[in-house]
Amino acid sequence: MPPDRATTDETPPPLGQRLFDRPFLLLAAGLLVMLLFYTGWGLLEIALLPAGTLP
Repeated sequence: MPPDRATTDETPPPLGQRLFDRPFLLLAAGLLVMLLFYTGWGLLEIALLPAGTLP
């Protein structure tokens, strides 16, 4: 076995590869980002609504 091959086997895979190896983690991250994004957007819209005038 060449020496460069032995050193590459001992190094951990990159972060992107570790994330793609766990599909349920990707699913949870996607749901979390979507939930936070749309919830934050909705709360911002509510906070920026002008006060309604009553007749």
